[in-house]
Amino acid sequence: MTDTILDRRDLRFQLFEVLDTDTLLSRPRFQEHSRETIEAALDTAEKLAQDKFANHNALCDKEEPRFVDGKVVMRDEVKEAFEAYIEAGFLAARASFDEGGMQLPEVAAAACTGMFTCVNPGTTAYPFLIAAAGNVIRNFASETLKQQFLAPMMEGRFTGTMALTEPHAGSSLADIRTRAVPQDDGSYRIKGNKIFISGGENELGDNIVHLVLAKIPGGPEGVKGISLFVVPKYRLDEQGEPAERNDVILAGLIHKLGYRGTTSTALTFGDNDDCHGYLVGEAHQGLRYMFQMMNEARVGVGYGAALLGYRGYRLSLDYARDRTQGRSAETADFSAPMIPIIEHADVRRLLLTQKAYAEAALAMSFYGYRLVDEIQTGDETQANDAALLLDLLTPVLKTWPSEFGVKANDMAIQVFGGAGYTREYPVEQVWRDNRLNPIHEGTTGIHGLDLLGRKVWQAESRGLVLLAQRIMADVSATTDSRCQPFACALQDMLPKVQSVTEAVGKQLASEGATAALSNANAYLQLVGHVVAAWMWLRQANAAVALTSAEDEDFANGKLQAARYFFQWELPRVETDITRLQEGDRSSLDMQNRWF
Repeated sequence: MTDTILDRRDLRFQLFEVLDTDTLLSRPRFQEHSRETIEAALDTAEKLAQDKFANHNALCDKEEPRFVDGKVVMRDEVKEAFEAYIEAGFLAARASFDEGGMQLPEVAAAACTGMFTCVNPGTTAYPFLIAAAGNVIRNFASETLKQQFLAPMMEGRFTGTMALTEPHAGSSLADIRTRAVPQDDGSYRIKGNKIFISGGENELGDNIVHLVLAKIPGGPEGVKGISLFVVPKYRLDEQGEPAERNDVILAGLIHKLGYRGTTSTALTFGDNDDCHGYLVGEAHQGLRYMFQMMNEARVGVGYGAALLGYRGYRLSLDYARDRTQGRSAETADFSAPMIPIIEHADVRRLLLTQKAYAEAALAMSFYGYRLVDEIQTGDETQANDAALLLDLLTPVLKTWPSEFGVKANDMAIQVFGGAGYTREYPVEQVWRDNRLNPIHEGTTGIHGLDLLGRKVWQAESRGLVLLAQRIMADVSATTDSRCQPFACALQDMLPKVQSVTEAVGKQLASEGATAALSNANAYLQLVGHVVAAWMWLRQANAAVALTSAEDEDFANGKLQAARYFFQWELPRVETDITRLQEGDRSSLDMQNRWF
């Protein structure tokens, strides 16, 4: 079985038929690009992913990084792939020409980097972390810090991390204990412990730039007192080169179920009271700054989950077409040859469900990246609306692909049967790698609280209004009779979402947050499924516009997956609607001693 990469026809469909990326290419920032330059970038990414990344995905899963004499030891292929990625320019795919970047639209850059994540998420995590950390420094740090750290990061000489989580606090960042004591020279001395730091130690660059959340003594309590610091592994000399080792110690490696190729570390800062850190921006604004990286990472986590869901689907599809077993139900002649298992209806059910989940998740992720392009290059109204909508949708973009990408991988294993959970076949690793994503960058429960407790009420619920308007624009644009049932179902669902939101708002006012938010996960699933259905309406509308004979099977596949989602998946949220309307207290009233 050959490895699988994102299907180019599907990518072209998402970028140009569904998202109409051509309209972006007329904007000043992207006018040097065309479909041809984007296709050329995808060609390069696909070849590099096949040649340098696919070759060690299973190897790094089997032989994960080791903690030896206080440092990490990694397979040589990781560094080779990392350097090839940098050399090809993909680390700076989104960066401006002035910074030596490709200046690609976000959606096109995501399509390129998706090639790498699809075949090797562990190695691809390192450049992803550099880019995200670099964006924080670019947007919020002083010119001095930018000169010292941003350029080497964009060149791949320095890697980057975000160091948020502490052993006692987990996701509760208000309770972090890491301290930053100001010094006369303007620097700070950092002291504390961080855990689950991806890429926190590696052999890929000359330095590691940790973005560390810490509290300055005397600052406000809780999250209002959090500041952000650049804390390098090596302090820099007068020429800006790594010199003296900073007081950052690798306490150990954490061994995860999946993503084994990415080091997950426990780090100790300031054991010897000599850990130098440099304030990013203003004091006590660290969480606001870090949220840029966190939100970027959340969209990236959702996209990664979509890609792994897609990869498992494609692997199981290939297997189902090749694997022969059994005969049709009408065949009593056991001397007749066995048939490919894809001929069995239940196997097609498993494949169709995967397709419905994975391709909705991909479309959802690309839509999020398109919103980033609108924020960066649209006019004032477009940018403001896109920012509100992206803020609202970020919990959905992170969690829906994460939850349903893993469910797709479950079904991929089922298609493989007994072979599916053996290491001789790739789908068990895909499942293990993807199982991280419902937890990474905030659990599903946390994002449910974020969506229902905060995001839907911001700007007088303007984000929710914009979402409904955009959905209705696609409903109104639906003219083909094959797609009209989808449009009607989606139109019928919108008032229910509005009614549920109003009911929860009243419950917040009358009973308080604890009761009103106890079913936040149901609300997140409701909105997520509605957005996924919207993505299928958009894909169906684009599919019926394909007229060439060579696209007939492709278009019919899209329409059938849309039909499946609206017939089988969207109705599932009716239970969520009922429970939210009723203010169901099943979980809230359960007592600790009753378990």
